[in-house]
Amino acid sequence: MVFLQILFVIQNPDVFKSPNSDTYIIFGEAKIEDLSAQAQSAAAEQFARRPEPEQIDNKASAAPVEEDDEEVDDTGVEPKDIELVMTQANVSRSKAVKALKNADGDIVSAIMELTM
Repeated sequence: MVFLQILFVIQNPDVFKSPNSDTYIIFGEAKIEDLSAQAQSAAAEQFARRPEPEQIDNKASAAPVEEDDEEVDDTGVEPKDIELVMTQANVSRSKAVKALKNADGDIVSAIMELTM
């Protein structure tokens, strides 16, 4: 089901109230304002403001990664998943493995656990 969210907007309206009832008369130029189009353009603008991948890499390399001397058993966890969590959450390998195991291998949950 698709709902269109459209408003009729009158800039600088002249509003008059009928003296004998609760009736209002509004004069002005009505323009259509499409709320769904505004939401789409706001999302596109937010996406355009995202940093480029090379900028993300520079930030990740500039921030210090905490080093753990602790060895963690990474059986049952994909190495590429560990690397992804390490990069996105900017944590050590052992923390990434622990988070992935706590999240039953769910990458998004592991990153959320480490960053929130």
